[in-house]
Amino acid sequence: MKRRVFIMLIAGAAVAWPLAARAQQARKLPTIGFLGAGTSSVYGAWVAAFDKRLHELGWIEGRNVAVEYRWAEGRSDRYTEIATEFAQLKVDVIVTTGTAAVVAAKQATAVIPIVFTSAGDPVATGLVASLARPGGNVTGLSNQLPDAAGKRLEFLREIVPNLRRLGILTDITNPIGAVENEQLKGAARAVGVEILPLEVRRAEDIGARFEGIEGRVDALYVVSEPLMASNRVRINTLALGERLPTLHGLREYVEAGGLMSYGPNLVNQFRRAADFVDKILRGANPGDMPIEQPTKFDLVINLTTAKTLRLEVSAKLLALTDEVIE
Repeated sequence: MKRRVFIMLIAGAAVAWPLAARAQQARKLPTIGFLGAGTSSVYGAWVAAFDKRLHELGWIEGRNVAVEYRWAEGRSDRYTEIATEFAQLKVDVIVTTGTAAVVAAKQATAVIPIVFTSAGDPVATGLVASLARPGGNVTGLSNQLPDAAGKRLEFLREIVPNLRRLGILTDITNPIGAVENEQLKGAARAVGVEILPLEVRRAEDIGARFEGIEGRVDALYVVSEPLMASNRVRINTLALGERLPTLHGLREYVEAGGLMSYGPNLVNQFRRAADFVDKILRGANPGDMPIEQPTKFDLVINLTTAKTLRLEVSAKLLALTDEVIE
């Protein structure tokens, strides 16, 4: 009887040990906390580029790395909630996009490395000490979108030569909005264009900003932020309804019906962010990893939208365009 009990105990242990070992191994997988500031649908192509690059670098989800995805859907209050959750889970690195989301992550933890795939001006907004040596636990890729505000305005005036009043739609809860506003105001003053601020805090505010806008502005500048990205189709639909040309920092807005954009390729930036994560998971210190800046901005024009608005795109501007959407 004792021998039978002993054999049963050994057999039970033999079955239980692999299960326990696998569970322990799963818990030991390095974990990436992905704080998606927008929605999963908006981030689809960007996340695919990030995942593909991780795979190329040898990180296979479920095998030697775990990825926890959370979506804030453009709601700034969710940034803090998700970042706090990741801090409590003690993930190995937090990946996120947009200045406000990075600020929330930075406030949630001073220990866990944070990689941003795209942020407007990380030095001006206090995310890092300098581009060359960020310091602290934050690093990533700058999109330098505010710096190109003047150039965007220049391109818009090529299509709307009689531009006198320009509305700027921005989420005032995002620190980068203020930086881009100032850049645009400076460029607008130089060419005699009046700026009309159209401020929102949440998606529900967007529709109200288009009420009574007819005759007040000649075009609309949309600051590229998670809230705007999550609502880009609606924004462009409302703008077309008011026959307003729209100007953006990212091509994804033009794919959603906007008139034109001038800015970096976020698919490439999400791909590069995976390289940052790879180095950190292998022991690199984020504070010693220089912030990368885009080396090229793309000019994208939606000719279908231009025709709908009865705007003529000159041969000169078409020659400068990197991509035409029809």
